[in-house]
Amino acid sequence: MSNVVGLHCINCGKTYSPQPGLYTCSRCGEKEGILDVDYDYDYIKKALSPQGLQGNREHSMWRYRPFLPVNQEGPLPPLRVGWSPLYYVPRLAQEIGLKHLYVKDDGVNPTASLKDRASAVAVARALAEGAASVACASTGNAASSLAGAAASVGLKAFIFVPARAPQGKVAQLLIFGATVVSVQGSYEDAFRLSDQAIKRWGWYNRNAAINPYLVEGKKTVCLEVAEQLGWEVPDWVVVSVGDGCTLAGAWKAWLDLHRVGWIERLPRMLGVQAEGCCPITRAFREGGKVQPAEENTIADSIAVGVPRNPEKALRAIRESGGTMINVSDEEILKAMRLLGRSTGVFGEPAGVAGLAGLARAVAEGIVRPEEKVVCLVTGNGLKDVATAIKAAGAPLSLPPDMEQLERALQGLI
Repeated sequence: MSNVVGLHCINCGKTYSPQPGLYTCSRCGEKEGILDVDYDYDYIKKALSPQGLQGNREHSMWRYRPFLPVNQEGPLPPLRVGWSPLYYVPRLAQEIGLKHLYVKDDGVNPTASLKDRASAVAVARALAEGAASVACASTGNAASSLAGAAASVGLKAFIFVPARAPQGKVAQLLIFGATVVSVQGSYEDAFRLSDQAIKRWGWYNRNAAINPYLVEGKKTVCLEVAEQLGWEVPDWVVVSVGDGCTLAGAWKAWLDLHRVGWIERLPRMLGVQAEGCCPITRAFREGGKVQPAEENTIADSIAVGVPRNPEKALRAIRESGGTMINVSDEEILKAMRLLGRSTGVFGEPAGVAGLAGLARAVAEGIVRPEEKVVCLVTGNGLKDVATAIKAAGAPLSLPPDMEQLERALQGLI
């Protein structure tokens, strides 16, 4: 990887050369020794430019290949991941009290979530390392994204999910041919079992909170945002937060763009957690280490009681001058309805938690009405149809009778 200089531990600063199987700092251990990827920014500036991107017909995340920790030449997964639409949504903006709001709909990715970006990098690296199998633990989206990416190139996938994972996500896993282990316990239980299995059988590790390269895949969502906005930086970027990897990746994108001189300033990051599972918010507010929390929310994809990568997320919030905020399940359900009827975008609970948090942040004066905001919608609502129906309510149920129809529609037409 001619564009990658190496890796460094965000805790002690020790540096490493990239090598297969190296994911965490040997000095600090798995929990504290999270690594970050360092790039040769001079190489990137020579390989890519905003002007060069204008004529680039690769409308996927791979248009930013020099920014990514993959071989600059060689096979890549064939599924089209990324270049998701960025919608200007004035009706939604007005409803929550903003003048300028954009929604990035990552639910249009191949397996319907932002996690496809990380899994694409994982599979590219697994191919380069000659791995035959890939594995991860997930609340659902990372699992389905890995299973789909692995299926596209013929790799075996071993997936560990907690028993509460929505059936829509489990169905994806099975259709993609993955070996699925439904663990009778929490996400933390599933993670520990996957970690033991990965070490036992030598599978490629797609756990984003451990593998430093996967955050780099997630950052492409904001590389796209920057380009889609004509390199004009928003005032705020809003992200739903589970283990912290998506927030960390989103912030890394803006740092990378600033380091190559493509943007002149940085946005503030707003991280949003569910009230029923908010260990990172609590650590941000109290200033201490992240402590385990219950996983008690309908937003299953961000229900991570023991986040494995909180420090990068906390660093993103603090460095950007942003903040963390929590929302209730009722606010999440409301945000699902609001997003759908005002934009036509269908988001799953975790995918719209950011919007729920943004609405609260505007109401509390954290985000000012005149500021330009980008809100990431990280997953499609079809991932969790049962909760969507709970949010939207039941349809009208009538016999084929015009008089009854007229009575039912009174006040609606």
